[in-house]
Amino acid sequence: MKASQALVLAIAAAGAVAAPLDVHGAMPIEGRMPSLAGATGWLNSPPLAPAALQGKVVLLDVWTYTCINWLRTEPYVRAWADKYKDQGLIVIGVHSPEFPFEHDPGNVRRAAGDMRIAYPIAIDNDFAIWNALSNQYWPALYLVDAQGRIRYHHFGEGNYEDSERAIQDLLREAGKTGVGTELVKVVGTGVEAPADWDNLKSPENYLGYGRTENFASSGTLRDKPRVYAVPPRLARNQWALSGDWTVNKGMVASNKPNGRIAYRFHARDVHLVMGPAASTTPVRFRVLVDGKAPGAARGADTDEQGIGTVSSQRLYQLIRQSAAVTDRTFEIEFLDPGVEAFAFTFG
Repeated sequence: MKASQALVLAIAAAGAVAAPLDVHGAMPIEGRMPSLAGATGWLNSPPLAPAALQGKVVLLDVWTYTCINWLRTEPYVRAWADKYKDQGLIVIGVHSPEFPFEHDPGNVRRAAGDMRIAYPIAIDNDFAIWNALSNQYWPALYLVDAQGRIRYHHFGEGNYEDSERAIQDLLREAGKTGVGTELVKVVGTGVEAPADWDNLKSPENYLGYGRTENFASSGTLRDKPRVYAVPPRLARNQWALSGDWTVNKGMVASNKPNGRIAYRFHARDVHLVMGPAASTTPVRFRVLVDGKAPGAARGADTDEQGIGTVSSQRLYQLIRQSAAVTDRTFEIEFLDPGVEAFAFTFG
């Protein structure tokens, strides 16, 4: 069963999971690089086969484009791809989708363009590569040596220094010269900025009835329209709906204008994975924090009045606070019908 992004967030907060090193600092052999033949498509490259990668050090980056944990690691992967490409490192993104819309190669192509990803991407819609790796996480890094053997892995965020040192060691092991020991300097901005781990007390939460937690509106009606209301008070990490919504297994869908989602959170950042039900029909929204426009606490996808538009299926950054982080109530009102909301993530 594929692990949730919430599990990856917890791993990252706890220091993440990396391949062990023996007492001499050597990287163990963990298996062979899997075939990439199961990819259902490729971006930025013709199909790549393991045989064609012999003699190269390969970094496999398993991701899905709405994952906030991956978004915060991507600046490092881009920097490594650029820094070490002339020394024999091949970075391959393996896009294994979580949400249904992430199976659309057009959505992946647009996300890759937005993230300035130029290295090859294997579209893993059937999870052939994911399963061959026995993977359970987004994001996951696997380093393959010049002989096609997996020598290092890392799950979740963090441990960037160890991962880059492993890249350098395998390049030197492959006989590459001039690798050096300096590390990339990365400053993530926007959704790529590191989380404020010290103040992060709200975990990721899915909104469909299949996996959600702490839903506070009463009388859930599965897969059918219903009018919901927000209770007078929400406890930390409770959420609720107001207006006419359909609660499906994997998401909630607004049926009429002015549907609202309320969430009591404790974090610097608020993100929401969402998109218009009809891809050509944008949905306008307005965000409030404790009943007021966010002002300077606005996210990348809102203005100071909290106004924004859902125009594609992706992760939207709605709040980024610079003031002290406390328990606050977030509300998003959709001024038009037809939005589908999948998951909240925080940072």
